[in-house]
Order: sequence, then C-alpha cells, then structure tokens
Amino acid sequence: MHLIALQDALQAYLTGESNHPPSELLEQLQGSAALGAADGLRIYHNAYRTRLLAVLREDFPALQQWLGVESFEQLALAYLSAWPPRHFSLRWLGEKLPEFIAGYVSEPQLSPLRELATLEWAFTLAFDARDADPLSAASMSSFSAKDWIDLTAALVPSANWLQLQYNTLELWKATKEGEPLPPLTRLPDECSCLVWRHDLLCRYRSLEPDEATALRSFAAGESFAGLCESLFARYAEQAPMQAAVWLRQWVSEGLLTRT
Repeated sequence: MHLIALQDALQAYLTGESNHPPSELLEQLQGSAALGAADGLRIYHNAYRTRLLAVLREDFPALQQWLGVESFEQLALAYLSAWPPRHFSLRWLGEKLPEFIAGYVSEPQLSPLRELATLEWAFTLAFDARDADPLSAASMSSFSAKDWIDLTAALVPSANWLQLQYNTLELWKATKEGEPLPPLTRLPDECSCLVWRHDLLCRYRSLEPDEATALRSFAAGESFAGLCESLFARYAEQAPMQAAVWLRQWVSEGLLTRT
C-alpha cells in the first residue's frame, strides 16, 4: 500500500464511527508485545473523539450544564456524525451546532437550546475575530464641528447582535460563575444583546430598545447628525444630548470604528 493510501485509510478509520480497525489497515501495521496494532488503533480512534468532545465542551459549557453530561455527549456525537471537522483548525468545530440543534431537538426545548448555543458561539467568534482600531475619546477630542456632523462609524469586526427570547444571559452567567442554573423563563419582550471583544476581553451587554435602534442605524452608516435628527421625534430638544451620551458609551466600550 502506498503512503498516501495508507494515510487515507487511517484517516477514514479515525473519522469513522466504528472502532474496529479494517483488515487492510491492520495488514500494514506492526504491533508490539505490549500493544497490538488493533489495540493501538482503537486508542487513536477513541482519543480523536475524546479531543473533539473536549473542544465542544469548552465552547458550549452552559449548554452542557443545562443538558447534563450524558445528554450533551449524545448531542455532540450526533453533531460530529452529521458535521465532521471540515477545517484544519478545531476553532471552527462548533460552527454548525446551533443550526444542527434545529433538526435534532423538538420544541419546547428547541428554541431555548438553539439560542443558548448561538450565544456561546458568539463569544467564540468574538474572541478571535480580526483586530480593528476602535474609535477613541482621544481621537475625537480634536474633532471639528464638521467632523461631528459628518461622523459615521461601524461596529468592530468582533461584534455580534443577538435577539434573545429567553433568560439566556442568566443561564450563561450562572455557568460562568459556577452557580446553579436558574429556571428557564421566556422574556416578556425580546432583548437585544451585543457580544464583542475589547482590550483582549470578550464583553457583552443587553440594550434597551431605543439604544439598540439608534446603534443599529448609526452602525449601518447614518451620520451623527442624522442620528440626532432621527431621535428628535422621541427626545425633542434632548435628542443631541441623548445621542452624545450613547456615543460616549459606545466609544468607551470599544464598539465602533470610524468609516
């Protein structure tokens, strides 16, 4: 058997579901008195899955705590069977898990499970998203009047919007702090949540509807002057002040880059 064929056969065995090594692979390997070829291959087969399961546990700790170790492992193994690794980096292993849950679980568990998985994956995305120079208070201190009027910005690349229907943030925070999970509850209204990275730390917070609408508009290309105008109907003469308050917070949180 040529080397490339041997490599392909070994990969097919390691990524397959059965831990029984095929005869054509065993014929190419020589065991030792202490460890036969079949047992050695089974060790590699089990170690491969153990590593994949460990990655999913690290990326979705709240999901595991909610489901329990056994049920989470069943979900993870079914997911790996449907979506085996397709990238050289294990960082992308859990990318399709929220999507997979939609076809694996039925309601009433489906929606909250998928929402929790989506939130946890957002933190993974934020952690190693590409860097960008955020808009800073120092750079804005030299703005001219025209700079303020024409100012446009976008969210930093690490930012992810989520619309939460359940107390998913509470579940995630309880897991993070090593506390028992609170009962699952549905929120009276959808909650806008942002997850992003700033100063090498992943951050998150929920936004009230008015702020969420303003930030979406501003990050979509609306100028600061346009933002003030759009807030006038609700805030009247206080619109510029409200826009300035929000802008100062967004800048201090490292949420924006200038466009």
